[in-house]
Amino acid sequence: MTEKTEQQDPVFEILFTQEEIEERVLGLAQEISKDYELDNKTPLLLIGVLKGAVPFLTDLSQQINHPNLYIDYMGVSSYNGNTTSNKEPKITLDTKIPIKDKNVIIVEDIVDTGYSIATLINILQARKPKSLKVCSLLSKPERREIKVPIDYLGFTIPNLWVQGYGLDTNEEGRYWPYIACRKE
Repeated sequence: MTEKTEQQDPVFEILFTQEEIEERVLGLAQEISKDYELDNKTPLLLIGVLKGAVPFLTDLSQQINHPNLYIDYMGVSSYNGNTTSNKEPKITLDTKIPIKDKNVIIVEDIVDTGYSIATLINILQARKPKSLKVCSLLSKPERREIKVPIDYLGFTIPNLWVQGYGLDTNEEGRYWPYIACRKE
C-alpha cells in the first residue's frame, strides 16, 4: 500500500504510520496463522466489531493463512456520540454465522474500559464456540475498569484520544490510513 498524501488534521498528530500498522497487522496474522495451523479443519471465524474494526479486520484477514477462514460482524454501541463509555453496551447487530464448535476471534479496534469486549465475550461464550479469543489493534490499560483478555494485541497506548484506521470522532477521521492522537 502507499501512504495517502492528504493533509493531516492539524488537531491531531500521527501516533502510528500506515507502514507501522501494516507491519504489526502482518505480525498478528502470522501469530494467528501459527496458533491455528494444527487445527485447520475447524473453521476459524473472525468477528469484526463494527464500525471501527473494519479496516483492521480486512487487512488482518487477508494476511491469515487458514483454509477455513470466515468473517462476520457484530455491532456494539457504548459511546453513543460521547467521549466516555456509558458502561452499558448495546448490541446493534448480531452475527449471521453460527459459532458453535468454531474457533472464534473477536477483532476489535480498541479496548478501553473493557465493558464492550466483556459483553461480547459473555454473549459469544454462551453460544459454545470451540475456542474464543480477542484480537485488538489498540489497548488503553490505564482506562480499564473491567479485566478482559486480549490474546492478540497490536499496540498498547496511553490514555489518548485516537482517530484513524477505523477509529473515529463522530464518524470523522475513520478513513485515515494512520492512527493519530489529539494534540494537547
